[in-house]
Amino acid sequence: MPFAGELSALLTAFLWSGTSIVFTEATSRVGSIQVNITRMLMALVLLSATVWLLGFDMQMSQSQVLNLTWSGIVGLVLGDTFLFRAFKDVGPRISMLMMSLVPAMTAIMGVFFLDEALSLQGIGGMVLTITGIAVVVLERGARSASSYRPTAKGIAFAFLGALGQASGLIFAKLAFNEAPLHGMSATLVRIATAVLIFLPMALLMRWYRNPFRVYAKDRKALGFTFAGAILGPYLGITFSLVAISNTQVAIATTILALPPVIMLPLVWLVYKEKLSIRSVAGAVLAVAGVAVLFLR
Repeated sequence: MPFAGELSALLTAFLWSGTSIVFTEATSRVGSIQVNITRMLMALVLLSATVWLLGFDMQMSQSQVLNLTWSGIVGLVLGDTFLFRAFKDVGPRISMLMMSLVPAMTAIMGVFFLDEALSLQGIGGMVLTITGIAVVVLERGARSASSYRPTAKGIAFAFLGALGQASGLIFAKLAFNEAPLHGMSATLVRIATAVLIFLPMALLMRWYRNPFRVYAKDRKALGFTFAGAILGPYLGITFSLVAISNTQVAIATTILALPPVIMLPLVWLVYKEKLSIRSVAGAVLAVAGVAVLFLR
């Protein structure tokens, strides 16, 4: 299928944009770690059932399992943990700006570890898209009365979060390059690894409370968390892996970085937030960059 990777990345960006809204609603009720672990547990059950019922091939070489395991550790455990800490220390605006470095990081690592070389048109499309995303993030940050201030520690956490996500995708790409894999089978290994590491740690540190008691008190939080599990780790991560398996990882991650732009019409519809001309201009620039990536 033409542009299978690019279209999968674009679908993932829309899924993750929806996740942002339901995740915000859920975490405001029961907390971010509670939601993050619960949605991964839900996704693990959904993925296991889907792979078993539909008979997806789970046969993988030892090196493929190892690469997907490392992908889950550095991407979902370390990357997400550092990102959530960055949200707490420096807020979403600076954190999202640092996350816009993920495409550049994957492009550099792709050259060294995957022998991927970008064309001048591909580089131009990436620059346009990342610039547009940065304009949108900066504008939305400027329009909000934020108490967050840049700190060296917070920026370091955001950088490590971006590096973790980029490295996680490189490890996943190495697994796909070795032999064909089904996206959901690969996602199952990544999510299972994240749960096996993150859940015991959260229980030991008493970060995670009994989910049955927590959600029995707030059924709306349960609904939002379940929606986040479907949109994020169940479908979103699966299609992100389909994306990187069908196109260059730097191109895929550039399109995957679009949620701040896609969120503009969503926050206008859901939260009645007014959009500035600068935000709209940034969105147009980002969309133009994506068009260049599709037409390269």
